[in-house]
Amino acid sequence: MALSLHPSLSLKNFSNPSSSFSFTPKLTATKHIHSHLLKSIHSKPYHIKKCHAVADAPTATPPSLDAKDNDQGVLIGPSSEEERGGDRVVVDYDWTKEWYPLYLTKDVPDDAPLGLNVFDKQLVLYKDGQGELRCYEDRCPHRLAKLSEGQLIDGRLECLYHGWQFEGEGKCVKIPQLPADAKIPRSACVKTYEVKDSQGVVWVWMSLKTPPNFKKIPWFENFARPGFQDTSTIHELPYDHSILLENLMDPAHIPISHDRTDWTAKREDAQALRFEVTERTHRGFAGRWGKEKDKKLLSFLRFEAPCVLSNDIELPNEKGLTQYFTGLFLCRPTGQGKSMVIVRFGATKRPQIANLIPRWYFHQNACKIFEQDMGFLSSQNEVLMKEKVPTKELYINLKSSDTWVAEYRKWMDKVGHGMPYHFGHSTISLPQVPAVLEHAPAGLVAGVSASSPAKGGIGTMHAPNVINRYFRHVIHCKGCTSVVKSFQAWKNALSAIALALTTLAILASGRQWKNFLLLSASLCLAGVYACSTAIAMNTTNFIRTHRRL
Repeated sequence: MALSLHPSLSLKNFSNPSSSFSFTPKLTATKHIHSHLLKSIHSKPYHIKKCHAVADAPTATPPSLDAKDNDQGVLIGPSSEEERGGDRVVVDYDWTKEWYPLYLTKDVPDDAPLGLNVFDKQLVLYKDGQGELRCYEDRCPHRLAKLSEGQLIDGRLECLYHGWQFEGEGKCVKIPQLPADAKIPRSACVKTYEVKDSQGVVWVWMSLKTPPNFKKIPWFENFARPGFQDTSTIHELPYDHSILLENLMDPAHIPISHDRTDWTAKREDAQALRFEVTERTHRGFAGRWGKEKDKKLLSFLRFEAPCVLSNDIELPNEKGLTQYFTGLFLCRPTGQGKSMVIVRFGATKRPQIANLIPRWYFHQNACKIFEQDMGFLSSQNEVLMKEKVPTKELYINLKSSDTWVAEYRKWMDKVGHGMPYHFGHSTISLPQVPAVLEHAPAGLVAGVSASSPAKGGIGTMHAPNVINRYFRHVIHCKGCTSVVKSFQAWKNALSAIALALTTLAILASGRQWKNFLLLSASLCLAGVYACSTAIAMNTTNFIRTHRRL
């Protein structure tokens, strides 16, 4: 899948086949450097412009990438005078002093807590009795049970281990085991995180020490335009957020990986692309791109820290009015080898046919796009963790396809010291905390995944499986959950009616009645088949034809 112009996910579904989006973030810089700055793997020293020591990984060049290859002008080389001189610019960065996209506001459950992660920090999000969003550390101060495993009682979040209840700013208001005349200990409170609803997305400020900087919440101009319509989906994915972002900013893979996924992606259209970087800052980069033969580059891409990617196109119509097309990817790191992304595609004008297609169809098509890339990206994640070297030792980046990927990894060289771990172009820092595998995730996710039609379960337990479409998307989407339940109900009802009609046809004596009843039963069975197909479309993973048994 690519941020650029994703064939099935993209604005092609709205209006123009070359879709994109606008985005006007505010650039600010944080001023803290993590203590693990010196833990980057290194061998060759570099001259640092600031007084922060950032080490470099081994710089051995693969045999195939000799000077002759570079002279051909095919491969991406140094992008700045500092890089050409062996210098590296390091900027102040603290990953906690950022806003991260947690969830689509419309999909936050009204009656249950929601367990979510940002890197290795576990959070619980819920709506209190007044409908206000609250976010706590997902840990009961009593015995460390997950609060997302709990329930909501009168707007309070209750830990289901011993019944402790919390509200407001994390204050404990009930402990059933306390004597009647005892006061609740002051220490019986939970850490709270600031959350903010902006343009339909819930954002969380991850610092517990620094007050939230509301100016750093991204603002997307196109989504505020009159008449702008979008389709938004959320997906959980089994690979690192940096690999996800690479994939989203890679337009070159679309014709191959997503060949015939919709009406526009065709492998014969794979070709050289042209990129123009127009902006590099401590917060990210931006630029235009298009086909090499295009006279004007219409698509404008922007990456903004910590993990927001946008792509837009502005096209004047025959009346002289400008039509805006937007593709937006709000990524969130959810742990080692895991990520979540909110995908939003929209436009100021949609084709009439798009209004006739149900939203769940666009959602399942988006799932298919991610599944087409999932095998590649999961294996890429494994190789990066195994090799433990920066990407310049592993990637062969072409100027005509991989410019944004190289820009992103070079940006991580600047700020990676302020992240829990990173894989940059020239530097890496490995995770200091071992990855945790939860065989029984808690909270709403576990509860919904344990119900039919959960897929990928073992026996009757139906353990959540991040590889499975139902677990990756449906349980996070109120619309698709409702659609699956509705189709399941219709399927059961039509099956029962078909059985009753068939029984009556057997008992009926008149030929005309028999024919009528059997015809009616056949129509009901056709409806059962249609409902089963719709359920499968929403819950079954895409498998490439040549991989099917």
